[in-house]
Amino acid sequence: MDQAKLDQYLLRGKALFDDGTIDRQEGYKLKLIEDLARARDAVLAGEKGWDSLVGNGLSMRGPAMKGHKGGNPTRWPQHKVISEWIRIQPDDALQALQMLWANDDTPPGERIRLFVERVPEHKYFHGKGVGDGTRLSLVAHLLMGLGQEYPPFAIRKFEKVWDYLEYPRPSANADEGGIYEYALDFLDKIKERSHALGHERPRDFLDAQSLVWTMNGILENGIKPPPDPLAERIDALAKKLLLPPKFLREIADLLKDKKQIIFQGPPGTGKTYVARELAKCLAESDDRVRIVQFHPSYAYEDFVEGFRPVRDKETKQAGFELREGPLRQMADQAWDRDRDELHFLVIDEINRGNLSKILGELYYLLEYRADDEEDDDDDLEMQLQYSDESFAMPSNLYLIGTMNTADRSIALVDAALRRRFYFVEFHPDEEPIKGLLRAWLDKYASAMDWVADVVDLANRKLSNREAAIGPSYFMKKDGLDEEKMKRVWKYNGLPYIEEQLYGSTLSLDEFKLDNLRKELAQGNDTAEAQGETTNGGGDTG
Repeated sequence: MDQAKLDQYLLRGKALFDDGTIDRQEGYKLKLIEDLARARDAVLAGEKGWDSLVGNGLSMRGPAMKGHKGGNPTRWPQHKVISEWIRIQPDDALQALQMLWANDDTPPGERIRLFVERVPEHKYFHGKGVGDGTRLSLVAHLLMGLGQEYPPFAIRKFEKVWDYLEYPRPSANADEGGIYEYALDFLDKIKERSHALGHERPRDFLDAQSLVWTMNGILENGIKPPPDPLAERIDALAKKLLLPPKFLREIADLLKDKKQIIFQGPPGTGKTYVARELAKCLAESDDRVRIVQFHPSYAYEDFVEGFRPVRDKETKQAGFELREGPLRQMADQAWDRDRDELHFLVIDEINRGNLSKILGELYYLLEYRADDEEDDDDDLEMQLQYSDESFAMPSNLYLIGTMNTADRSIALVDAALRRRFYFVEFHPDEEPIKGLLRAWLDKYASAMDWVADVVDLANRKLSNREAAIGPSYFMKKDGLDEEKMKRVWKYNGLPYIEEQLYGSTLSLDEFKLDNLRKELAQGNDTAEAQGETTNGGGDTG
């Protein structure tokens, strides 16, 4: 059997279980099982009227009967054979049904063999369920009286899925009982693999058979992956942020792997904005996202827990109270809620704080997370400094930090922290940030496309990628025009550039907006002149 195809098959089937498609189609089968179980009880007890109850079970209508006139199995020749047999030879029919429905451990294949041997020969009652032979389908129909582990059977539907999954067909020498047991063994494999993949359904053979029946129509058009809500949310966010979906999906994968990630790059590259929006996207709820900002005076007591001065409202006496910081609060929230829910703590300017002092024992706990199987493992817990309580980091709490590489405090980030976080670059000279400003201008201010050229030229002159000018300065919510650009450049761009030029031989005048635009224009004129010369030379040659 092709394992990859089976996994894809079961993933598509999971969507059919989740949206109720299969359950809606199972209703008539459950009613049929109920009616046949009532007939079985009457048959085993030899009660008067058992024949009518069996006939009622044989005449059950349902979606599975489509393709047969009227959708009614009593119109099938095979069912008429059984009904006529019950009418003419009720004692023989009763004994055969008692063997079929015996309340013992007789294997299903043997039940089928014993039953078909007792049925009188008839031109409409033959075959092993291969091709158009439907004797096995009828007996499987009756076997449903034993419960949900005895599903209906149609050889063509099984052959379709067997061929698709490259699963061998039963031996040509197999009889009806052998074929039915072969099908049950296949359904058992379907169940086991589905549960191994973490799916709750199918629960029993009836569930598995309904999956096979429903998927038959889908196989005709080829299995397409079911809609992925996470992928759809990420695609929508990528469109909003003007970033490639692949970039955001990779970040989501990194978070899933290590639980912590840091966006690093110069200011104005959208690190904090992307971190906040991506966290909301993945969490699917704003109340599961919190943002804090580190700074030089930030401490463990602010982030994890610590004592805070308080004043009693009645006695006016001053004292101290132990309070939980944002990390402890978000961890407690993650522990208390559904473990499938994702919670995010976004730490802006993470490198501006004294990380060793702020994180304390979290250096260990960030690397060794507690999951559902190991919640009680003492190795995953540490005693907090103030409350003396045991604390573990939940597996559904994620950290996203942002780091300004133009800040000289970058040196404070040690190897221990780097080992516990993935680092994603946000630099104006690398995609996708490289093309972000131009994409934004194309969408919101196409007449200002020259701004991207000015920023690129200024960054080339600075020749320091860790202190480059980011695109966010110019991506204004209310748009961008000439006046706004001059204002932004004068009051944001030039002061930042002046700081970066400290100790440099470059002059700030070179970075004035008019001078940069002139330089770009001269460069374009030179390029055009060179092009004309080249074209002219080619003509005379």
